[in-house]
Amino acid sequence: MKSRDDNPFHAGYDTDGDRGLVERAVDGSKDALRELVSRHQPFVYNLALKMCGRREDAEDLTQEVFVKVITSLRTFRAESAFRTWLYRLTVNHLLKSRRRGMEVLVDDFETYFSAIAAVPDEALTPQELRDAGRSVEELRIRCTTGMLMCLDREQRITYVLGELFGVDHQLGGEILEISPGNFRVRLSRARKDLYSWMNQRCGLVNLANPCRCHKKTRSYVRSGAVDPEHLVFNTDYVDRIEALTRSESSEVIDTVEQLHQRVFLEHPLQVSRSKVVDEVLQNDTLRTFFGI
Repeated sequence: MKSRDDNPFHAGYDTDGDRGLVERAVDGSKDALRELVSRHQPFVYNLALKMCGRREDAEDLTQEVFVKVITSLRTFRAESAFRTWLYRLTVNHLLKSRRRGMEVLVDDFETYFSAIAAVPDEALTPQELRDAGRSVEELRIRCTTGMLMCLDREQRITYVLGELFGVDHQLGGEILEISPGNFRVRLSRARKDLYSWMNQRCGLVNLANPCRCHKKTRSYVRSGAVDPEHLVFNTDYVDRIEALTRSESSEVIDTVEQLHQRVFLEHPLQVSRSKVVDEVLQNDTLRTFFGI
């Protein structure tokens, strides 16, 4: 995933390539099936990760989605692009699955931000800050991922699709099976809720707020919430989300909304530690279904 054209939501994405792979996979090509899963797995995984905030759960969700997708391939009629069909199925699965990961730990914005404020501040010297750089980044990503969990599921998935993955209103509406106008309204409400709370409480977007990740890091490390030797969020990635979803990412940030958005666009586009493709293709149901 080194090009923005690899982003299934980008206008230049090769949808015809998907159709050919589907046809070959249905005819029994294991290679085509592997390529189809490999092609879309990073985005299914990262969408799942943004919905639950925990990589093990995101890996489980990714496998569940692809088992469902692959066993339904023969019902795909190419009346819409494969990516639209796949992501509609993905979104429905994520919205209906049980709450898990960080979802069960976060209640609402007020409770979440109050809990962060209760963590003692401890200043770091310049040298300590340099030494703890990766842990500070770990906390930043962990904390802002928790903010996403404060949104309800429909708001969260709309925000991730529209704001982070760059899905336009037309495609977003098709994926969520609502009108483009309703997608726009949902996205606007999610932005408003998230931006409002971050403006009030988060030092990343409003320098008047006292909360600073580097001041909280030592306390989070001491409590075990952040383990410098076993990072969870600031690891296993080759790009930031913005690298594949935004052509204007290098432009000057000149609005509060762009500053909030950048906080999340700088999250890693993470790579699953498990061999999702192999595990999906080794699924007993799929092996029987496709005779592989």
